[in-house]
Amino acid sequence: MSDKAAKKKQYILDIAKGVFAKKGFKNVTMKDIVEACEISRGGLYLYFDDTKEILLECLQGGEQKDDILEKPSAGEALAVYLNEQKKAILNNENDLTVAVYEYLFMCEETGEKESVIKPKIEKNLKVLTALLEKGVESDEFYCEDCEQAARNIIYTLEGLKLASKTIGVTEKEIDTQLLYILSGLIAEEE
Repeated sequence: MSDKAAKKKQYILDIAKGVFAKKGFKNVTMKDIVEACEISRGGLYLYFDDTKEILLECLQGGEQKDDILEKPSAGEALAVYLNEQKKAILNNENDLTVAVYEYLFMCEETGEKESVIKPKIEKNLKVLTALLEKGVESDEFYCEDCEQAARNIIYTLEGLKLASKTIGVTEKEIDTQLLYILSGLIAEEE
């Protein structure tokens, strides 16, 4: 793919992400994306066959990167991680949570077994588990089972994302949950 074509494809993905964020998945049509991108229908079909393909490409990347483990302390790394998650929960602009869950529910109805968030969750689980293990080794954290603690944190954060889209969650409520997570990990001084 030429540089110009790659830029055009990325432009379509960037615009489509905003369309999915506003309308979810099931209500988005190729026409919606054509209109938002201000391109021809044929121009869109040069790059994508359907809205499913566009959504799946929009979801590529975005998982937690291993470089967070390079922070000087596990406590600092966890604070950065949780702060990034908080920003994502509070940021409704270009958030694909509703679109992703609509897509997953539609896949379930049609019998498709592909999962778009499981690989991301597994990657985040690996990074967060390593971060907690680093904290236990340096006596910053107390944790008997780092993988299960990491799972609990991820599931709590995912629940907060859904709650923010359905019932609404305030920044104070998010802070309360994050502090609760931290209170269970902080190693007590003897």
